[in-house]
Amino acid sequence: MHVDWENVKRVLVVRLRSIGDTVLVTPSLISLRRFLPNVRIDILLEDWVAPILEGFDAIDNIISVGSSSTERLKTGRLIRRNKYDVVFNLHGGTTATFFTRASGARHRVGYAYYQYNFLHNHLLTSSADYWHRENTHSAEQQLALLGFVGVPVHDLPKTRLVATEQALKSLEAKFKAKTQSGSVGTDCGSGWLNTVKYALLHPASSFFTKQWATENFARTAEFLAEKGFQTVAVASKNESRVLDDLKRESVVPVITFDDLTLPEITALASKASIFVGNDSGIAHIAAAVQTPTVVIFGSSNRNHWCPWTDAPNEIVFEEFGCQPCPGYECAEFGEPRCILSVPTNAVIKAIKNVMES
Repeated sequence: MHVDWENVKRVLVVRLRSIGDTVLVTPSLISLRRFLPNVRIDILLEDWVAPILEGFDAIDNIISVGSSSTERLKTGRLIRRNKYDVVFNLHGGTTATFFTRASGARHRVGYAYYQYNFLHNHLLTSSADYWHRENTHSAEQQLALLGFVGVPVHDLPKTRLVATEQALKSLEAKFKAKTQSGSVGTDCGSGWLNTVKYALLHPASSFFTKQWATENFARTAEFLAEKGFQTVAVASKNESRVLDDLKRESVVPVITFDDLTLPEITALASKASIFVGNDSGIAHIAAAVQTPTVVIFGSSNRNHWCPWTDAPNEIVFEEFGCQPCPGYECAEFGEPRCILSVPTNAVIKAIKNVMES
């Protein structure tokens, strides 16, 4: 079935799941907006991650959905009422497919390997078939579905996020509060973000197989201090122990935050001189605001998840035959040697390379 793009008025992009997945959908949104400048383009995201696209100008509406059955049914009815002409299912899970089918859209685009593929009427076999090569990035995997139905994507747009003025103001207020509380040994008052050269570290990870040793991040902070950088480190509330360990291990001051919103993290990354961290959604945020990045990889697929950016970047890893793996456990060694074996001097070398780019 051919998509008559001249008569398309409304498009929905379904992209559930994580921070990184959301950041990596932005190239697809950029391609859609460029191709359809006068068409309504909406995106469906999980409610906890939806704020990351605040201020992003390639979409008209963000539809956020919670995890309860009641919320999902309510969202399904809303999507149905919106009468979309085309829906792109960029996730493929059961919930995403439910919303795709519930839309009633004439054109429902997905991959042939989705569990409920029969609920779509445009099915691409694989991104490898579309791009004619075996290894494809997550961003390319999503772009392929657009290209499959006629959206120009071969220039491969990079990720992009917006640091909003509101987020910058609230972030500056949190820095000022740090100074007033006496919890940091430096003045983080008005204008700090624009006047201080700082490095952003993200020493936490959702999987232990992707988390570089905290003491190595401490040595990295010490190297950065020698080069004139103040270090700022972020993590979530339930990862605050990692931040405490980092401050204890490091002999130089480290400013830490475990209470930043996603727009505030985006704002913080946008003002940083360099980002260093584990393979995570925060790394993708940094890359999307054009901050030079160094990303340390363990169990995950480097070809699929490396930074998708034109900004200077390097990935650091140790090669193991068992990579990539799901990362829930280390079935090969019992401990994640892939990430534990990455030496500090390799990360420092990558930092030097990126700073000189």
